[in-house]
Amino acid sequence: MTERQRQILYAIIEEYAELATPVGSVTLAKLFDVSSATIRAEMGKLEQMGYLMQPHTSAGRIPTDAGYRLYVNSLQEKLESSPRPAQAEEAPQGLDRTTRALTTRIQSQTRIDYAVRAAVDSLVDLTGNLGLATLGDQLYISGFGNLFAQPEFMHAAQVQAVGQLLDNIKPWLREVQPNEAINVYIGTENPVGKTSNVSLVISRFRSPYSDRSYIGVLGPTRQSYKRVMSLVRHAGLMLEEVIYE
Repeated sequence: MTERQRQILYAIIEEYAELATPVGSVTLAKLFDVSSATIRAEMGKLEQMGYLMQPHTSAGRIPTDAGYRLYVNSLQEKLESSPRPAQAEEAPQGLDRTTRALTTRIQSQTRIDYAVRAAVDSLVDLTGNLGLATLGDQLYISGFGNLFAQPEFMHAAQVQAVGQLLDNIKPWLREVQPNEAINVYIGTENPVGKTSNVSLVISRFRSPYSDRSYIGVLGPTRQSYKRVMSLVRHAGLMLEEVIYE
């Protein structure tokens, strides 16, 4: 893959996250200052590689799970190499306001369980996804309305697949035991609910109640991974600070 093809793929992913419609060559031609024909040729190559798909003839392209995976891997590398943000003022560029809001809401709580619930509710508000967390034997979950309001979940079969995933979320987390700074399971990578067209973005945080406590969100594969991954990671770090302060 050439660097231009990589940048075109990433641009399609980010544009599709915002508009929820297939991305055409005209939009990208303006962005990359090349002809529409050049963009169409590059999109065709990316489709042959398995990173894009065309939902129907004459439509633009949308990312595949493989395309999202390539994009998310690049974001994970940046997140894992970035310094640990101990204070809200050190939040990643572009997230200052939302990260401060998240931090304030978590740190204002007087009990650990309240802090976890505040973190989940904040992620629901800030990402538009379903939020969830585990602490000991407790499962905190909120935001069903957000999730099922997305255009991806217009059909009963997809809703049922999401329900199957959520029904099995605690035993699955115990089995998989994600332990990276940020973990992302995209679409068919999920062990249950493979056809649900969702991504689980989750971070492990330390707590004395369980050696496997998690905070994260569940949303459509079409989402702003850069923003969501940063917020989920920050929520986990802030919960650790509240717990061990």
